[in-house]
Amino acid sequence: MSEPSDFTLLPDLAVRPLGGAVIWANDEFFAEKENLINPGPADYRPSTFGHKGQVYDGWETRRHRGKPGDDSAIIRLGVPGVIRGVVVDTAWFKGNYPPAISVSALAIEGYPPAETIAARTDWVPLLEHVAVDGDRRNPFAVDSENRWTHVKLTMHPDGGIARLRVHGVGRPDRALLGLGPVDLAALENGALVLDCSNRFYSAPNQMLYPGLAREMGDGWETARRRDDGNDWVRIRLAGPGLIRLAEIDTSYFLGNSPGAAALTGTTADGTEVELLPRTELQPDTRHRFPITPIAASVVEVHLDVFPDGGLARLRLYGELGG
Repeated sequence: MSEPSDFTLLPDLAVRPLGGAVIWANDEFFAEKENLINPGPADYRPSTFGHKGQVYDGWETRRHRGKPGDDSAIIRLGVPGVIRGVVVDTAWFKGNYPPAISVSALAIEGYPPAETIAARTDWVPLLEHVAVDGDRRNPFAVDSENRWTHVKLTMHPDGGIARLRVHGVGRPDRALLGLGPVDLAALENGALVLDCSNRFYSAPNQMLYPGLAREMGDGWETARRRDDGNDWVRIRLAGPGLIRLAEIDTSYFLGNSPGAAALTGTTADGTEVELLPRTELQPDTRHRFPITPIAASVVEVHLDVFPDGGLARLRLYGELGG
């Protein structure tokens, strides 16, 4: 049940499709703070000037002129959790990137106003004044087992950053999980892809995102297989649980959906149990399959797709415990 050794394979807890939001910045004169958590790489079109200069797909502050201090932005994580590492991406910022950054975090209850959060003085440092390079991805591992809800990105002293990626593992408020049926495979509930056979076109953790997929790129798609094998994903569930209903969604996958799928559960003692036998799938369809109850709860699920292709979402509804 170990996590991937490369923290960048873990989901980005701050990304917009997961519900992340940039709630505050002390300055965003040249480029909006919200760009920091947009999915996908930053775009750049040369010689595209607005009233404030070259248009950048990122967050950029004005130059400090006799003004002491640094510039900061606060991000509310779409999925609260344990942070394993961050990537500060300065793509396209070459003469206007910050020479150093810091990252700190808080665990906040409820939904206080952004100004109240910005005024707090108890931010916990995760990275302190580390150097960054321009026009590149700057990865930094984080050593903390705490659960965080917000992060603060600080530039020393000013400049531009294209994207902030906050990679980690979801850790929800457990009190909320007992209030109704639980999607045991939801990333926001603490589920996580531990391994997969292929991530050529897109990352498998996207299958565990909330909501419906918006396009084909908002799911998991493999390369075309040229052998007799099949592709698969191994998922650690939000907790030991009894699965009652599986939803396998091939929305937007028309000529590249799998021909069939199967689900196998693993109990805490390593016993494998069949949840869904090999079952044919249709393109561009939300399939819902009842799961025959079993006596033991499962902690992991192995999804096989035959032979390859793409899925938009995987939902495994049930209850914790058992």
